[in-house]
Amino acid sequence: MPFAGNPAAVCPLDKWLDDSLMQSIAAENALSETAFFVKTGHGYDLRWFTPLCEVDLCGHATLASAFVVRECLGDKEGILRFQSKSGELRVSADDDALVLDFPRVDAVAIEPFDALTMALGRPPISVSRNYKSFVACYESSEQVRALAPDMRQIAGLDVRAVMVTARGTGVDRDVDFVSRFFAPRAGIDEDPVTGSAHCTLAPLWAARLGKARLLARQVSKRSGDMACTVTDDRVHLKGHAVLVKKGDFLLP
Repeated sequence: MPFAGNPAAVCPLDKWLDDSLMQSIAAENALSETAFFVKTGHGYDLRWFTPLCEVDLCGHATLASAFVVRECLGDKEGILRFQSKSGELRVSADDDALVLDFPRVDAVAIEPFDALTMALGRPPISVSRNYKSFVACYESSEQVRALAPDMRQIAGLDVRAVMVTARGTGVDRDVDFVSRFFAPRAGIDEDPVTGSAHCTLAPLWAARLGKARLLARQVSKRSGDMACTVTDDRVHLKGHAVLVKKGDFLLP
């Protein structure tokens, strides 16, 4: 539905712009991600920029890009293939939803530490880390919803982002797990709904709950739900997109 989930800007290109210009466009959009893609002989080359930097994987802006390719550009291929810094990403249609086929990114357990607890304002029950993020687990979704992290302290940690998560409880008992995502180093204090985070969160909860299919909810202010399916090396994320605005950039 409009005005929920995670807004993304999508810029179809005939050829690549200079990196500095794409970064300026992303900063002007002031959204968590702006996607740029160029059609090629093997599908589409795809890149994503936050207001501050380029990132190597983004779920919601890939979903938005696939929506634009299908609904605005008329490419109704059964499986859309995007080449990215994280390898080939595939997107297929499932009725009115889109399914992302993304790489699985596992995290390893580490000892909780004071700087993370101080940044989040409440001690987690466990902590793990993937190559770019910490994952802090809590006892309930109520605790995750109540967190008020110190963004300056989050930005001072030696990772790009911090995820917090818990099993779905209380008002979230209809989903398997909840999460929030903080990335002030990338210019995103709190991301509304983060597909790439679920490449780590879904395998973590699949192992804990003993199931490969899970329902997830990101409990940001805008909020968003997604269905996750975990395989040996991939994670499938199912969600929806809607077009709310079109426009043109008048480039120098």
